Amino acid sequence: MKNLRRKTLAAASAVTLGVGLALTSGLAPAAATGPDTSYLVLAPQGANTDQAAARVAAANGTVVAAYKQIGVLVVRSTNPDFATRVAGTGVESVAATTGLGTALDEGETVEVSAADVASATGGPTNEPLYGQQWDMDMIHVPQAQAVNAGSSNVVVGVLDSGISSTHPDLATQIAKDKSTSCLGGVADTSEAAWNPTTSDHGTHVAGTIAAAVNGVGVTGIAPGVKVASVKVVNDDGYIYPEAAVCGFMWAATHGMRVTNNSYYIDPWELNCRYDARQRPVWQAVQRAIRYSNSQGVLNVASAGNSNYDLAHKLSDYGSPDDGTPEARENLTSACMDLPAEAPGVVTVSAVGPTGAKSYYSSYGLGVVDVTAPGGDTRFRTQGVKSTLTDGILSTTFNTTTRTNGWGYKQGTSMSGPHATGVAALALSAHPGLTAGDLAAFLGDTSVSLSCPEGVYNPVPLIPAGPTAYNATCSGGERTSFYGAGMVDAYNVVK
Repeated sequence: MKNLRRKTLAAASAVTLGVGLALTSGLAPAAATGPDTSYLVLAPQGANTDQAAARVAAANGTVVAAYKQIGVLVVRSTNPDFATRVAGTGVESVAATTGLGTALDEGETVEVSAADVASATGGPTNEPLYGQQWDMDMIHVPQAQAVNAGSSNVVVGVLDSGISSTHPDLATQIAKDKSTSCLGGVADTSEAAWNPTTSDHGTHVAGTIAAAVNGVGVTGIAPGVKVASVKVVNDDGYIYPEAAVCGFMWAATHGMRVTNNSYYIDPWELNCRYDARQRPVWQAVQRAIRYSNSQGVLNVASAGNSNYDLAHKLSDYGSPDDGTPEARENLTSACMDLPAEAPGVVTVSAVGPTGAKSYYSSYGLGVVDVTAPGGDTRFRTQGVKSTLTDGILSTTFNTTTRTNGWGYKQGTSMSGPHATGVAALALSAHPGLTAGDLAAFLGDTSVSLSCPEGVYNPVPLIPAGPTAYNATCSGGERTSFYGAGMVDAYNVVK
């Protein structure tokens, strides 16, 4: 697999707090010398966690969060033999999550200058920067908002790096009572905890979904709905499995109907069920997603920016991204991109201003469900250089100056929230839809797109090489590039 992800934030190991004891011959228990480590401990599916919790205590571990509905415990321990000692009756599997963080594929943010903001002219929604939001016209947002701009009863969970609660386009849009930080797998509802610290990724995503129509900046797809900040990305840009599990469970237990997930779990692009170390993570995430579905939550995820055919996984040469990459070959369908390939998740690819697949967007027949605008800043020059305004304009937060603004990003991280915003409009217009019905409705109301003929590569002059972004589309009514087609905001509310 080539160009799996661009690591834009500094790497760090997962160092967590805990206590532990080790026995020495003839002496009372003494403090263990192992590193502070975080673990996921899973009880058997359907069983309660009491036996598992007892085994954790006996193995000198501390339960820091218990998700009893799915039989998952988040544990910390300094006992170097914890994983061995905790095994037994009541424990199905255990995995240390140290080293299992995934760097957020954030990409570059290009801010709009204050002068450009001041001189901008409004569009159909009377927002000053609307004229630069080509993506909104592409999916018929003005027509949709004339019918239904969204209901405040619909809360969208943005599982990301936090949302700026002081942004003028977002301050009125955030459900503060449903926002939290899930870092470490433990919910912290203080406002400072769920605000951004080192990344504006979540702020940008939130603006696409629900930026206010208030005569300032941009418009979101569904400005009438609310967004909740569910922070799962730590200050070093990593998404650890326990944070993702906490995020899905928080959404499920706090009345959210849709979540947006523009990230990967685990440092491996493909998480393999047969890998002894990865399997507990795979199980825990799957359980959390299934539970959230059962509580009426539809989870939307980005397909990825690797120009990779997720339906034909043969090799992975770029993982893990938090260490030295290893060559993995002869992979099978048991290796999945999480959360994008988990059952019940709507997976979204990206298109640029022409409606054709963005050069970077991953794809896959039977994997991609729908497509949406994610930006393509290189198609005009065939890859030579970027045209910034062909990216996605949304809300930003400068983490250096601590100021709010607006700027461009591109990626499937940007296409995902377009589908999420359309899903929020659909729920506003049809509140009785179940999570499964909503997923089907998104596909049924999408605008079908045909495969381009032959080998597709809009950027043959890109510095990476003339064939670096070759891709071949397949399928009929549903295609590997676009799934059921382009999401359409008007179609879900008319």
